[in-house]
Amino acid sequence: MKLWQKGELKQDDKALVTEKFTVGNDRIWDMRLARFDVLGSLAHAEMLLNVNLLSADEFASIKKGLEEILTTIDAGTFILEEHSEDIHSQVEKTLTEKIGDAGKRLHTGRSRNDQVLVDIKLYLKHTLQQTSQQVLLLFNKLQQLSEQHKNNLLPGYTHFQLAMPSSFGLWFGAYAESLVDDMELLLAAYKIADKNPLGSGAGYGSAFPLNRTRTTELLGFAEMNYNSVYAQMTRGKAEKATLAAFASVASTLSRFAYDVCLYMNQQFAYLSFTDSLTTGSSIMPHKKNPDVFELIRAKCNRLQAAPNEMTLLCNNLPSGYHRDMQLTKDILFPAIDTLQECLTMLLFSLEEINVRPDILNDDRFNPLFSVEEINKLVVGGMPFRDAYKVVGNSINEGTFNPERKLLHTHEGSINRLCNEEIKRMMEVVMSRLSTQQSI
Repeated sequence: MKLWQKGELKQDDKALVTEKFTVGNDRIWDMRLARFDVLGSLAHAEMLLNVNLLSADEFASIKKGLEEILTTIDAGTFILEEHSEDIHSQVEKTLTEKIGDAGKRLHTGRSRNDQVLVDIKLYLKHTLQQTSQQVLLLFNKLQQLSEQHKNNLLPGYTHFQLAMPSSFGLWFGAYAESLVDDMELLLAAYKIADKNPLGSGAGYGSAFPLNRTRTTELLGFAEMNYNSVYAQMTRGKAEKATLAAFASVASTLSRFAYDVCLYMNQQFAYLSFTDSLTTGSSIMPHKKNPDVFELIRAKCNRLQAAPNEMTLLCNNLPSGYHRDMQLTKDILFPAIDTLQECLTMLLFSLEEINVRPDILNDDRFNPLFSVEEINKLVVGGMPFRDAYKVVGNSINEGTFNPERKLLHTHEGSINRLCNEEIKRMMEVVMSRLSTQQSI
């Protein structure tokens, strides 16, 4: 069944080839939109009742039929049939079979264009809130590990060369703070998606006296897309904003995974994991490979290409709807799955992380303390440039022997102050996100 068909359609080989090409992956992806299609239809039907385009009996019948469909969707028994073009066609077909001609009145004042848009925007809002909760769980875990390991020192590097002492507390906390900025982008994407396109029709509004304010309220949108032409232009734009936010989270995860792979290397051996989180070699029995983190790194690197792929798909299109937009699903939905999978796996893995204590007791890390020794000389009255030469010469001559006794306390104090502020920042972002309505 197709929403645009006016009679019996030819089902010859040529028609079937065309249908297969034009439908694409919609039958695969559209079940994700099923619940939101019904919710959008319920709101549209109630609005049609309010503006006297549906009778009370028709609305009651439509509402009952849609609620029954929603029950089957939630139960996982709703089926998108092979001959239905998409989820919108299937819901209307199923409704009409249930309640008769009243089901045919539901599409009054609506185009499949704004129907798709409202489904996707509701889905994006749901997904962004769902993902933000996953990010928050990871943030909390990193904060907990940061506090737990605040006194475990770690070499700091610049240019892959020994730089200054750091700590696992600061390392974990750095990625926690990165997630705060990522959450800001998730919130920004949410706000872009949080505008109601329903009632914009095919991009040029409707002659019916539709009450768009009412559907905006019913669907929990913060406001509406006011210009009907622009409402259609948001197809691809809301998806791109979401993918940009996901790419930012992916960048944080990828960089963290790279660090883990490096620190698990035997020549570093700063971190380790249980055997269940590593893999072996078919010929080298000593291997404990960080495949989990290599795959997180790879998947998240690919995710960072998704906003650009969306740009290439949509960037050269004029205003109005074009079938090119159908392919946004092929970019969006796999990206959502991948990021959520990586967040879940990283959080799972961090439950089994082991940090090596007393790393910096090894004399090969003595150069890390050069700045500390320079600072002592400066505090004692020596000019910085002179102190720099004194310490540098002692390193070159092999006589450098730094003092380290206060470093653990110093690093732990810095870490505690950082974590308190980072936690406050995340609470502010989450409070702003939690005030957003969701259907």
